[in-house]
Amino acid sequence: MTGRTAQRTTTRTVLLTLGELLAWWTALALLWLVFITSVDTLERIIGASAAAAGALLARAGRRAVTWR
Repeated sequence: MTGRTAQRTTTRTVLLTLGELLAWWTALALLWLVFITSVDTLERIIGASAAAAGALLARAGRRAVTWR
């Protein structure tokens, strides 16, 4: 594999990973918004953080199951 092909594969992998994490984060953040009654600044920070942690765990779990 040439250096250029390896760089293209690495770039593609990084973009796919970021896209998957963003999709998980969006889905989990929207789900969190459905379950709360009021939204203030602290709740937004907590919800965004919890969604980010959930997105990382979801990606790790999917990778563990599919062996990719």
